[in-house]
Amino acid sequence: MEHRKFNKLIAELVDELTAAQAEKLIEALRECGDGDDVHKLIEKRFADNLKCPHCGADHVQRWGKEHGLQRYKCMRCGRTYNALTGTPLARLRKKERWLTFAQSLGASHSVRKAARLAQVNKNTSFLWRHRFLRSQNRSKDQSLVGITEVDETFLLESFKGQRNLPRPPRKRGGKARTPGLSKEQIPILIARDRFGHHVDAVLPDRSEQAVGSILQDKLSPDDVLLCMDGDPALIAFAENRQLEYELIIAKKGEHVHEKVLHTQNVNGYASRFKQWLARFNGVATKYLPSYLGWWRELEAGLMPLTAAL
Repeated sequence: MEHRKFNKLIAELVDELTAAQAEKLIEALRECGDGDDVHKLIEKRFADNLKCPHCGADHVQRWGKEHGLQRYKCMRCGRTYNALTGTPLARLRKKERWLTFAQSLGASHSVRKAARLAQVNKNTSFLWRHRFLRSQNRSKDQSLVGITEVDETFLLESFKGQRNLPRPPRKRGGKARTPGLSKEQIPILIARDRFGHHVDAVLPDRSEQAVGSILQDKLSPDDVLLCMDGDPALIAFAENRQLEYELIIAKKGEHVHEKVLHTQNVNGYASRFKQWLARFNGVATKYLPSYLGWWRELEAGLMPLTAAL
């Protein structure tokens, strides 16, 4: 648009629009800008790897645009796709509001508050939360080297949101029927080394096999020293794989060995995670892996949408 025409349009808008209409116009323009930023983030993610998500071929051709995103056609299988095809974010709409919603995730807002800020329905907010979290939870595993702290923490099993419960309902979360550890307590494995590398997972049980399925590819017998408590599964895992380990038994008053061997980092991380999780007034056990990923990104200082893409 020419400069004169643009100034004339601005003058007409100032004279004709009410204050409420002007606010709506400003909001619409802001959403357009946010939508452009989101499209750039998405396209940047895809720029270095144009392989077809259907067959893996790298002989592709640009095939127009749709909903603001570049589409491609695979010359091998003939199917079309964009940068989000095959990802948890595929087919989500209203991309111009993703940045606002991502900021709500970064601030750990509730589903309803995030919905108000992003101006979407609460059901959409719930769907977006778990799609974003599932997307950023795809590549979480890192190799652990040197002094590595390993411990388990536990959360009470929750069927929040389900209509048919396998047990009598508890009021406001309630307490376990039996004291101490039981089948009602869900184990979460957390491992951290002194270089900031991190691995966590929700375990199906407290067996050596469950621990091994998470850690066996992350540790090398030649360059790792495990610091852990007296958990039988962790001890059996370390011994069967000939890993060097040091037991720190807090019940016996042991907290630090040789001034550097302890489990304070991993225990502190678990404590911060539980304190943060309390704001949601209970989280369904089936969603715990996503919330672990959410907290991991918050601890790393990453923006949820950037991490997801």
